[in-house]
Amino acid sequence: MARLTSDQRATLLGLAAKSINQGLDQGPRLCVDSGDYPAPLQAMRACFVTLHLQAKLRGCVGTLEPEKTLVEAVVDAAHNAAFADCRFTPLSAREAAEIDIDISVLSLPTRLTISSEAQLLAELRPGVDGLIISEGHHRATFLPTVWQQLPNPADFLAELKHKAGFTADYWSDNIQVSRYTTENFPTPGAG
Repeated sequence: MARLTSDQRATLLGLAAKSINQGLDQGPRLCVDSGDYPAPLQAMRACFVTLHLQAKLRGCVGTLEPEKTLVEAVVDAAHNAAFADCRFTPLSAREAAEIDIDISVLSLPTRLTISSEAQLLAELRPGVDGLIISEGHHRATFLPTVWQQLPNPADFLAELKHKAGFTADYWSDNIQVSRYTTENFPTPGAG
């Protein structure tokens, strides 16, 4: 898909902020009509919204598969990142005034056919790939932005396995691995 324009990115960042403010003021999610937005924002797309407070993670929620239009997905993910990420308490008004918002629009995941962990490590593209691993009821993903904290592929994979509930040295022929890319854009001036 074509990359979003700077105006479209600004629209999505504005909707994310508006969704968070609506949650602070009134509680319920912001309602949007996708038909009010340009065609690229009406497309069915998966996304994540990540919140940072003083450069530290404060919430990150999204979907890996397209379930809604991009504007609806961003509004929902922003609300959930602020108020429903189980790792954090709901965002306060004081925090909301200081958060940085980062939106990642995902490509469709592509399943990798791999026979070993060594092959997976060799195929990873640091800084480019988002990765999903799953087996049974274990599943986890890291967005490509996580490469900034974990630039070594072995460390990236070990931490992702830990997030999924596996040990760092776990490997099985039943692990399913998919990768995706993102178009990522933060609040202007963030970081």
